[in-house]
Amino acid sequence: MIKDLDKHYMRLALNEAKKAYNEDEVPIGAVIVSGETIIKAHNTKESKKDATCHAEINAIKKACKKLGTKILPDATIYITIEPCLMCLGAILQARIKRVVYGAKEEKFGATSVLESYKSNHEVEVARGVLEKEASDLMKQFFKEKRLKNN
Repeated sequence: MIKDLDKHYMRLALNEAKKAYNEDEVPIGAVIVSGETIIKAHNTKESKKDATCHAEINAIKKACKKLGTKILPDATIYITIEPCLMCLGAILQARIKRVVYGAKEEKFGATSVLESYKSNHEVEVARGVLEKEASDLMKQFFKEKRLKNN
């Protein structure tokens, strides 16, 4: 179920994705909201030369450090693009309560795994929040990449 504040926080995640875009990173942004705490992050795979530096992982690490905990059971994570399997695993390990994403990721998106995943922790998923904006940003990024490489 999409809540009233979902669009607001997704706009913050889109701002993070735009930062990634401007840094020549795949434009994915993530925002974690836990109580009054808001944590923002974006992809840094290229600049850090680290395949694990996805927006979601960066946000989870920052949130855990800021809140002084290893789990975020009352948190919602807003992600511009559907999380991959690695990020979904981190979301489950952090016990994040709710995942809200913008555009579906046809190749690497993994939220369908939750349908068959057996765990004592259930994650609520809301899809398609500001989907067009998130999708358009990704398409523009990869279009520019292809033009540069030709």
